[in-house]
Amino acid sequence: MTKRVGDGTSVSDYEYGLPAGRIARYPADRRDRSRLLVVPRRGGPFRHLHFSDLTALLNPGDVLVVNESRVAPARLLGRKPTGAPAEILLLHPQEPWGGGAASRDPDAEESPIWEALVRPGGKLKPGRTVRIAPSFDVEILDGTSRGTRIVRLAVQGSVPAALEKHGRVPLPPYLEREDEPLDRERYQTVYARVPGSVAAPTAGLHFTTELLEAIEAKGVERVAITLDVGPGTFRPVQTDDPAKHHLHAEAYHVPAGAAEVINTARARRRRVWAVGTTVVRTLESVVRDGLVEAGSGVTKLFVRPGFQFQVVDALVTNFHLPRSTLLMLVAAFGGYERVMEAYRTAVEEAYRFYSYGDAMVVG
Repeated sequence: MTKRVGDGTSVSDYEYGLPAGRIARYPADRRDRSRLLVVPRRGGPFRHLHFSDLTALLNPGDVLVVNESRVAPARLLGRKPTGAPAEILLLHPQEPWGGGAASRDPDAEESPIWEALVRPGGKLKPGRTVRIAPSFDVEILDGTSRGTRIVRLAVQGSVPAALEKHGRVPLPPYLEREDEPLDRERYQTVYARVPGSVAAPTAGLHFTTELLEAIEAKGVERVAITLDVGPGTFRPVQTDDPAKHHLHAEAYHVPAGAAEVINTARARRRRVWAVGTTVVRTLESVVRDGLVEAGSGVTKLFVRPGFQFQVVDALVTNFHLPRSTLLMLVAAFGGYERVMEAYRTAVEEAYRFYSYGDAMVVG
């Protein structure tokens, strides 16, 4: 991997070479046996551990913040009345929730009205119907200014039951394979609870129930927020000036109890650990006058070098795509040169990359 010449202010500074075969197309045999690259923010040697060693890096009194959003089996394959194939990717339920992560009760009945991406987009106009199964149709109701569609799921029985039976796991395109039975479990965190994401918050995929229990036994408190991961998470930045990139908006919810725990920890000078870039983006979106505010909303926060972090002290994250906003966020947190050096090291040491790949700690 050739060292880049740059300072992180241009998107081209976030290119890196990845040898063929380094993209993890399948998960590790055990979640917490993924490798873990430890990157101290203030210098010092990198450390090569396994994810199960994370407990040793945490201190009593630290707070571990996770994103409990759940990936729905939201990819629907069907046919138009002509018999031609069609594909629906459900993005966000619209009613009765309407507010994305902002207002959802995970135990509530799921809405039949969704915002969705459709293919072929030019032909699936309002009034068209796609047959998913004999008892499952998708009706195209309207278009949006974002190029998406508002659709209604016409099912016999409940929407969740229909999705579980006929929906497919929306795997990232770079895996270059169709979803398989193992993905129903492994492309989901063990603490996933609130449906709404089309992609997993992948830093959390490495945790097992046993590891979380060991972390809790050490005196670390775990709290959960929710941020719905949208399809834009896989979209590379096309312009070389990050300021010209329009970042996708994502809905979040920060419970009052989580905000209280985080603020108490910060007042006591305890570390706040973010499990994933989604947690960083959420927490840094809701800090006001030095305090994390509970509540719900939508964030378009674009974190890149020069950003001043107010909440997060340590970050658990996977290895991200070149030219991605996620890589820029990690570089903003750990320092551009430091993070790109870590990526060069990860390539040289044959780490596995992307959603099902290995992890790093920056802190």
